[in-house]
Order: sequence, then C-alpha cells, then structure tokens
Amino acid sequence: MTWRATVLTIFPEMLPGPLAYSLAGKALKARIWRLETVDIRDFARDKHRSVDDAPFGGGPGMVMRPDVLDAAIAGAGGAGPLLLLSPRGRPLDQATVRALAAGPGVTLVCGRFEGVDERVIEARPIEEVSLGDFVLSGGEPAAIALIDACVRLLPGVVGCAETLAEESFAAGLLEYPHYTRPQVWQGRAVPEVLVSGNHQQIRLWRRGEAERVTRERRPDLWRRYVAMGKGGVSREEGER
Repeated sequence: MTWRATVLTIFPEMLPGPLAYSLAGKALKARIWRLETVDIRDFARDKHRSVDDAPFGGGPGMVMRPDVLDAAIAGAGGAGPLLLLSPRGRPLDQATVRALAAGPGVTLVCGRFEGVDERVIEARPIEEVSLGDFVLSGGEPAAIALIDACVRLLPGVVGCAETLAEESFAAGLLEYPHYTRPQVWQGRAVPEVLVSGNHQQIRLWRRGEAERVTRERRPDLWRRYVAMGKGGVSREEGER
C-alpha cells in the first residue's frame, strides 16, 4: 500500500514545493508515496470563499472558521492520524516520525491567521504537533518538513538503509562528526583512527563522539539516554 500524505491548506500551490526534489521527489515519481492537497476554500459557503472570521472576545487577527474547516476535514478522506501543525502542539520527534512512516499515511491541517477555532479540535480526533518553540506564518512549511522526515524512512527511498541506523536520534544520540578528503585541510587533519583501517576502533570512536556531542549540545537528550541505561563509551576508550 502506498504511503499517503493529505494536506489541508488555503495555499495548495505551495505543495509539493521542496518535496518535488531530491529523495522525496524521486520517491514521489516512483509512487512510493502519494501527495494529495485539499483546498480549504473549496468548502467555504460564500462567494468570497471566506475561511476566517474575527475572534470572539476581540483582539487582533482572524480565526479559521470551524464550519468550513470541519467540512474540509470530512471531505478530505485522508489516511492515518489527523494532525494540526501548531506551535502549541507536542514537539515532533524521530520516534513519532517513525511511527507515522510505518502507518498508511498522515492527514495534515495547515493552520493560518491566529489559529483554528478550538471547537474543531474538540470535535475531531486532532492531535496538535509542533516543530519547535517558534512561530511560522502558516502550517505549510511545517507540513513539508514533517512529510519529508517520514518519506525518507519509507522502504526504497534511501539507498543505503544503514545510513538511517546511524543518523541523529536513531539511537537516542546526535550523530558523530564526519570527515572526507582532503585528509589535511587548512592545517586540520582527519582523526587518525578514521584512517587506521581498524573498524572496531572506528566504531568505538564514533560512538564516543556521538555521546560527547550529545552531552555538550543536548543535555536533555543525554539525560534521557543515560536514564535508559545507555552511555559510557568514552572518547578515550574509542581512541585506544
């Protein structure tokens, strides 16, 4: 069964955007996954195709109407979980991405204006998801990022499956540093262990570096990693 991404938006022309290129684009052409866009304005009830109105209680901006958005959701017929891209949602992480990629697909609602009428969220099984603690002008860029993260995990998309096993978050760590030619650049040499040919030592070095980078840059991830009973491969051990 082909994995399917259904995106509800008032700007369907923004899709596929970057998803038409690179790995996601090749997979789209190969029909490993499908992209469907639903124009929320098609479900408006007036000649102006209005999807928003002023907020009750006053205040700046506009709010997406519940009747129009609910009709769009009902007419979308999307697969998988129904998600609203929202800065107040649960932070998206790799575990969630893996779960979404393993399912039939995902249906994404792209919010605009000041947000979505709360009653739609209460009436529908909508889960709010956020890319981080910042605000975008709309949910479309976030939807593109989420879809890309899922598509690259689909079988046949990434040529070397081992790449997915070693990248950031795969084992609860950030990825280790990478090096390529030239061996010496601007007086900086590649770590000797990487040109030693000793694959066991290289593996230990990379694990130690992944732990070091995670400990220094993401103490929250490191605490979670240690709490799971992992950790302990020191940099010195990897270099011996």
